[in-house]
Amino acid sequence: MTNRIHSLDAMRIIAIAFVVLIHTDPFQGVTEYGNMINFGTKTISRFAVPFFFITSGYFFALKTANRDPTSYLTKRIIKLASLYLFGLVLAVPTFFGGELVRAALAGRSVRATVLSSLIEYLDPVELVYYGTSVSEILWFLPALLFSLLFVYFVTGIGKPSYVLPVALCFHFVGLLGATYTGFIDVPFEIRDALFFGFFYTSLGYTVRTRRWEPSEENGRLLFGLILLFVVLQFVEFYVLGYPLRGEPFGSYVYAPSYGISTALLSASLFLFLLSRPTLFAGTPLPAWGTYAVGIYVTHPTVFAILRAFHETLESMGYAIDSMIIWHLVSTPATIIGALAVYLLAHRLRLIEINGSHLPGEAWLRTRRSN
Repeated sequence: MTNRIHSLDAMRIIAIAFVVLIHTDPFQGVTEYGNMINFGTKTISRFAVPFFFITSGYFFALKTANRDPTSYLTKRIIKLASLYLFGLVLAVPTFFGGELVRAALAGRSVRATVLSSLIEYLDPVELVYYGTSVSEILWFLPALLFSLLFVYFVTGIGKPSYVLPVALCFHFVGLLGATYTGFIDVPFEIRDALFFGFFYTSLGYTVRTRRWEPSEENGRLLFGLILLFVVLQFVEFYVLGYPLRGEPFGSYVYAPSYGISTALLSASLFLFLLSRPTLFAGTPLPAWGTYAVGIYVTHPTVFAILRAFHETLESMGYAIDSMIIWHLVSTPATIIGALAVYLLAHRLRLIEINGSHLPGEAWLRTRRSN
């Protein structure tokens, strides 16, 4: 296997485009056919977030194989925390300002809105663990941080072979409580590190520690499995979302975060990419993968601005939701806008794309050196 896995680098930028696609909801509400399209795009996009967890677990195992995992984990925690803080610094003014404007237009007390927003934003559990106090989109960063910690603790008190079975038990509860809700009622949020991220991170960790990397000869089989599990995921989500609920297909968009087929699809995709390490090597995609995390962190703010613009036009009588052009441009506009914000932050020395994302650290370091 080559030292650099170009296929994983390239998939980062592809996967982040699918993440944005999940949030922008193209064609939702544009007749039942639009709902069908949205169901399809959301369903096929569900591999994206698991891919990032699996990749992080894989590289955690790879980079700690012959050195102290504590040192590497500490650096990863600092990097993830700085990314999360950067995302919050961008999101808080946007989301807070939006809440104030909506309160003023609705005739609600602005002072009460300020107080309730601050309480919500500073909720310690939502802020530190779930990552949803300001923007639900940012939940991935705390989830990955804690997922890596869980892998570290389980491997520290036992053996690397224990981590995947332990994580699978928690994920099974998560599936029952989130997707297969007819079987068990879980009275707390389970799209988090323990019930979701831990499993996929441990899967990537186990792929590396157990040497499950496939050979190039296995690539065709794995590609066939990808296609099979894509179909299986459509069937799983369709059955759960419509026939079992007694609803006609297209009447609304059923969009669970994950299912049994999601794990199979994500695992087969990741293994396929490992079997083709030079895939996309002759394209710009591996280099663009560097910007994936930046697009993720900045796109909640850009998306909130576009959504406010959308709501303003709707309030003025423009039926934006029914305009195909809006649904065609909202996703690429969010991605391009997020990338522009990320590059601007780097240019202003607020962050470093390949370095610290602690807001302002790069600028302060430059000032000291001068």
